[in-house]
Amino acid sequence: MTWQMNVNPLENIGLSAFVAAIPILFLFWALAIKRMKGHFAAIGGTGLAVLIAIFVYKMPVDLAALATLYGGAFGLFPVCWIVITALFIYNMSVKTGQFEVIKNSLASISDDRRLQALLIAFSFGAFIEGAAGFGTPVAITAAMLAGLGFNPLYAAGICLLANTAPVAWGAIGIPIVVGGQVSGIPPFALSQMVGRTLPLVSIFIPLYLVILIAGWKKGLEVWPACLVSGGSFAIAQYFAANSPLTAPLLPDLVASIVSIICTVAFLKAWHPKESWHFPDEPKSLGKAALNYTGGQIFRAWAPFILLSLFVCAWGIKPVSQALNQITKLLFDYAIPIGGLDKMVIDQAGKAKPAVFNFNILSAAGTAILFAWMFSIFVMGASLKTAVGVAGDTLKTLKWPIVTIATILGFAYIMNFSGMAISLGHAVALTGVAFPFFAAILGWLGVFMTGSDTSTNALFGNLQAVTAEKLGIDPVIAMSANTSGGVCGKMISPQSISVATGATGMVGRESEIFRFTFKHSIFLAVIVGILHLLWAYVFPGIVPSYVKPVAAAAAAVSSAAAQVVINPDGLMWLGIFVGISAFVTLMSRVLGANLLAPAEGRDEVHFH
Repeated sequence: MTWQMNVNPLENIGLSAFVAAIPILFLFWALAIKRMKGHFAAIGGTGLAVLIAIFVYKMPVDLAALATLYGGAFGLFPVCWIVITALFIYNMSVKTGQFEVIKNSLASISDDRRLQALLIAFSFGAFIEGAAGFGTPVAITAAMLAGLGFNPLYAAGICLLANTAPVAWGAIGIPIVVGGQVSGIPPFALSQMVGRTLPLVSIFIPLYLVILIAGWKKGLEVWPACLVSGGSFAIAQYFAANSPLTAPLLPDLVASIVSIICTVAFLKAWHPKESWHFPDEPKSLGKAALNYTGGQIFRAWAPFILLSLFVCAWGIKPVSQALNQITKLLFDYAIPIGGLDKMVIDQAGKAKPAVFNFNILSAAGTAILFAWMFSIFVMGASLKTAVGVAGDTLKTLKWPIVTIATILGFAYIMNFSGMAISLGHAVALTGVAFPFFAAILGWLGVFMTGSDTSTNALFGNLQAVTAEKLGIDPVIAMSANTSGGVCGKMISPQSISVATGATGMVGRESEIFRFTFKHSIFLAVIVGILHLLWAYVFPGIVPSYVKPVAAAAAAVSSAAAQVVINPDGLMWLGIFVGISAFVTLMSRVLGANLLAPAEGRDEVHFH
């Protein structure tokens, strides 16, 4: 028997929204004030949400339980699958000693912690976000910074903060594509609007990072490097987001590559007079001498090159289609959740689907798993070492996995019960201030779900319809939802759990939340103000477009109807696998003398 969602159970939308917000307020209280461990906070918040869904929103107990379990399953796959496999690669690099080579190669460019943060957290993190998304960049970059010697709290916090500028185009543009499909706005137009907003944030994020790390005085010492890093990223992001050749899929990849090249080239010619380290570290002695050959450095970085190659390949639409079609031949990976699928009727009168997609081959985590398998040979590790690293990684991540699965259960019960929509309707009553609060709603959505994609899917239609009723261009509201959402990423319990697992801070989630919270609020307010300006002061910045609702629906239907394995996908997959095999072979050939230490250096043994 179906259940009709009621988004205003108390017959007062303000009161209904307040009650719906109680589990969210609990999470804020538990993490910011009570300093509760992440998994306990997530369990408490989810429990409250389930109780409110049952007793206030009158959701049947079985539907509430199934919706929560459905979200938990999504948390395990694909989200945790990405985090686990990403840390397989990093931990293997540490275990085999290859990360020491990476540390030396970075220290030879600069041993300054401020500049290392620019390269790793901002530029390289943006590349990984653009290729894979869903927690991968934080898992990789936070672990790398902690391995370089960063204070773990700062390693986690600044990687979360850096992972704002690229999130809107993460995982080959998925948030923009989904936002366009849900709202009926062409994805290219949405990319243009977001691409005229976020570059204004991107340009000062690097300076924001270094000031957060070192304080105002020491942060401003490296403003030229910050300007090069953020300025090159913002300019490339703007043009890539507004070009039909690269938008909406490639702005992150283009901007991050440009930023990496420009920053490294600049640091070859410029360096601050005095390198900066954290107060609890030994005083910096300046740039380190490069102790390894080019081949050895290439070999040490090869696992992360392989990771980039595989996630880029998996992000190409024909490749993901081909992998899904292969999976379909083996088993039906789209699994309807019995008792929940189409049993909840939403506020628009539509039955909500509940289908768990166990698309194991096309998942980003599987791409990273293949990169790890290739990396075993690159690093010269034995199978026993590889299995041991995998086992140790899983043990380390047990509580982050619980937190992520639970917080996704929280997001799904908020969605299926109608509580999230109650919050959206309350925001829609803000009238002329709606563009500002549209950004805050996006921020809140990503806090709940950990995903800009999920937030666009959840609130996209509501944002567009409300904007039209108020006489505001709906692309402004969708841009606010998307851009505001990226500011919530750094405080999402899901993202924080990834960061704690990567930096060895499990159980200290509240410290990271307190570290990032005020910065998250500040950036969300900036984004909200920008969208007020776009709506009422600078409407000329809004791109012109035609809203092809029917065409968008037809495109989705057509994509879903494909059943034959895409030959183009297999071709591209073969090309990338071939390139990866070449990188693997060359890393062993060029780095073959890795066992022979440089003269005057203590011998380093590798497995």
